[in-house]
Parts: sequence; structure tokens; C-alpha cells
Amino acid sequence: MKLPFPGRLLALAVVSSLSLSLPLSAAHAEDKPKVALVMKSLANEFFRTMEDGAKDYQKSHADEFELIANGIKNETDTGEQIRIVEQMVNAGAKALVIAPADSKALVSAVKKAMDQGVVVINIDNRLDPDLLKSKGISVPFVGPDNRKGARLVGDYLASQKLKAGDQVGIIEGVPTTTNAQQRTAGFKDAMDAAKMEIVSVQSGNWEIDKGNAVAASMLNEYPDLKALLAGNDSMALGAVSAVRAAGKAGQVQVVGYDNINAIKPMLADGRVLATLDQAASQQAVYGIQAALKMVKGEKPDVDADNVIQTPVQLITKKP
Repeated sequence: MKLPFPGRLLALAVVSSLSLSLPLSAAHAEDKPKVALVMKSLANEFFRTMEDGAKDYQKSHADEFELIANGIKNETDTGEQIRIVEQMVNAGAKALVIAPADSKALVSAVKKAMDQGVVVINIDNRLDPDLLKSKGISVPFVGPDNRKGARLVGDYLASQKLKAGDQVGIIEGVPTTTNAQQRTAGFKDAMDAAKMEIVSVQSGNWEIDKGNAVAASMLNEYPDLKALLAGNDSMALGAVSAVRAAGKAGQVQVVGYDNINAIKPMLADGRVLATLDQAASQQAVYGIQAALKMVKGEKPDVDADNVIQTPVQLITKKP
């Protein structure tokens, strides 16, 4: 049955308004930028905390941006992280917030993303500034002063438990990462200032098992070792197990970096002397905030070195 002419006009008006409103709502969705968070190993509690902080922030700012997050399975799988970056760009990300597994290997992938108009913010582990410069790109870094943080931990260890001449070992993160290099430098600054003997520096690749193996090797080779300084808490967990297995609990001090939840009972009972909190849950948030500014064409609040510095805090046993 045909509608009367006025009825047909009304129906046409309704259909027209619906067809107009659909593209408008789709356009509104497109106005909301997609931010990709690409992390290192999600086996590391530090990065799970980082991801949770980013997701909580997005929930409270859901009208401002969409979030897609992913990370690799182990700390050294740079190839997989490069693939994730490419996947995020292909998924339409307008901004990329990345904690690179390697300070040099990810630079080409970052440049490729920027060449496609994607805003990039670097968090946690700084991309190599000289290599970025050679590629003709500038990427703001959001993160802590790792050298300063490690120095705080090392100074506390030296003042509380060591005497001049004591032997210590450093368990380093992945050696091709800037933050591993900076933390080792900070530990060395503290140990050199207190006149300790650094007998070994070996990589534990940021991982519990490798940290355990390196610690066990050092304890075996240097029976007079008095302390193990681990570049992150995962490796410190491995070191604690090695100290216990060697029958040296209480005789060899262990310190870490990150203040993950798993380390807190060990701080409480003395198996770990100190760690360093670097605001894991907020680090990605600071990066997202900077990225959203850049998407809008605004300049993020970087210093002269293109850095937004995040806070660090020494964590010891509560009195």
C-alpha cells in the first residue's frame, strides 16, 4: 500500500536524516585518535603494571582516544617487536608509544612509522639519540634518569652493608639497551665512590632465569662476593634464588630496580636490600599524554635534551 504523499515525504525525511547521521557518527569515531602502546616483555611484571596503568587512564579518558596495547614474549625478541609496530601502524594508529627492546634495532621501524605520519613517543628505554639524528628524525623520550636511580640504590647498599674493598658483581640488562647501560653506569658510580671492587659485570637479559644463572656463576667464581646489583627486579629475583642455593643468604646482599610487587615480600624479610620505583603505572600515561599533544599539533613539555623526565624513588624495607 502506498503512503499518502505527506506520509511519503515524512518517511523520506526520516531515511535521509538517518543516512546523514551514520556518516557523522562514523566521522566522530575517526576523530578520536588510536594510540598504540608497544612494550617489551609482558612476562616482566613491570610492563604488565605499565599496561594496566595505560588501560586505566584510557577508561577515564575514553572520549579522547582509543588504546591498543601489545608486547613481546621475551626481552630480546626485537624482530617480533618490529612486527608489532608495523601491525599497529597498519591498524590505523595515529600515535605510537614505544618501550623499545633494543635502542638501535627499532629505529628503522620508528622512522618508517613517522614517514607514514604516525606520531612517536619513546618511553622506558631511550632510542639511540645519535642514530635518530643520523636518520633525520627527533623522538621525545619520556622516562627516568636511570643512572641517577641506580646511583641511589648503589649508594644505599654501600652505606648500609659494605666496606671499602668489598667485592661486588653487577647483573646488567640487555647490553644494547640505553637503560641497561645507564643503570650499570649508576651502579659503577656508587661502587667506585665507595671504593668497592667490581669483580664482574654480566648480562642477565632482564630475565629471572638468566639473572639466576649469572648470579650463580659469579657466586661460584668469587667466593668472597658481598653483593649483587641487578639492573631490574626480575634479575634480582633470580639472584635471590642463587644466593639461597649457594647457602649464602644474609651474607650476600641483593639490590634491584623497578619495585615490582614480587619484590616487596623480599624487601620486607631482607632477601633484597633495596630497589628503585620509577612509576611503572604512570610512565606509559605520561607518554600517551605527550603523544596526544603532538597529534593535536602541540609541542610536548620536553627539556633541552628532548626528554620528559619521570620521577624515581629509592625503596627500602619499611621501618
